[in-house]
Amino acid sequence: MSALSGIGGAQSAMSVDRVMQLRAEILQRNEALARAGSTGPVAAPQPTQPTSFAATLEGALRDVNDGQNRASQLSEAYERGQEVDIAKVMLARQQASVGFEATLQVRNKILAAYKDIMSMPV
Repeated sequence: MSALSGIGGAQSAMSVDRVMQLRAEILQRNEALARAGSTGPVAAPQPTQPTSFAATLEGALRDVNDGQNRASQLSEAYERGQEVDIAKVMLARQQASVGFEATLQVRNKILAAYKDIMSMPV
């Protein structure tokens, strides 16, 4: 029995070493991503002319759709085994999720405002 416990101890030591090695690799990649993403603040584009509400809404919906499409493409590329960083895939999926949730909240607010307006006495 002591021989088996010695083998199990060696395997757990190897797995802990492997986990620590993976952790170090993840931290290095996170630092590299942070350096790559820290290009400095980006100035917001200044509109040259006022845009309509419909055009602004359409642009926002297009941006959310583009984000979801990008996340899908990155996920599919990762699943096919192409060389895609998992951090990029997860970040794109999270950004798409946040964009979609924000869109739902805006829709809910618009519907609530519409219902309030429709229920006003004339």
